Formats: sequence, structure tokens, C-alpha cells
Amino acid sequence: MRWTTATAAATMTLAGTLGLGLMTPVAQAAAHGPCYDGRCTTTVSRPTNITVDSHRFGFGKLRITHISSRSVKMSATTTGGARLSGSTSPGGTVRLNSLSIRVRSVSGHKAKLVLTRAS
Repeated sequence: MRWTTATAAATMTLAGTLGLGLMTPVAQAAAHGPCYDGRCTTTVSRPTNITVDSHRFGFGKLRITHISSRSVKMSATTTGGARLSGSTSPGGTVRLNSLSIRVRSVSGHKAKLVLTRAS
């Protein structure tokens, strides 16, 4: 009886530890949005903020400040207070620290962006 109870307790503890260990980063990233880890495709139709991992990229919010048929403007403020900004036309890429933002297409005032981690 003791062996069964001890085995069951050890199994439950191990399963709980492994489950929480594997789920915590995913759950944390999901709580911040789909682009938090710097890998996503998103469509924006107005000025907006995209939350990213500040430890990985040096800033926590990527701001899309303007969208027109010819360009997309973006900016970010680093955790140290430096201001980063960039602008590109459809098909172009802007790199802010280690985050690459590619403007795949623009239609009217909607821009399709692809975020990737730069190497």
C-alpha cells in the first residue's frame, strides 16, 4: 500500500512539474499576444502597438504609427530610453535591434506585416 501511494505521489508531482515547466512560457507568450516571441504575420489597419519581448528585443512595444498605400512607419523606445524608427514601402524590411519587420503588402490603409527574429 505504501509503495502504491508513494509511486502515485511521485508520478503526480513529476507530471505537474513537467506540465507546468512546458506550459509556462507558452501561456506567458499567449497572454501578451501572438507576436510576443517575434514570429508572426499580422494585419494592421490603423496606428497600433504590437507587444514584443523586451528582454529579447530591447523594447516592449513596436508602434505602427502610420499606414499609407506607399509606406508603413514604425517606432519603438528601448528599455534604455533610445528611440528607434523606420519606414518602408511594400516589399521592404525594417530592422529594429534584433526584430525584422517586413511589409508584405499594403492595400488601402491595411498593411500585412511579417515579424521575425533577426540573426
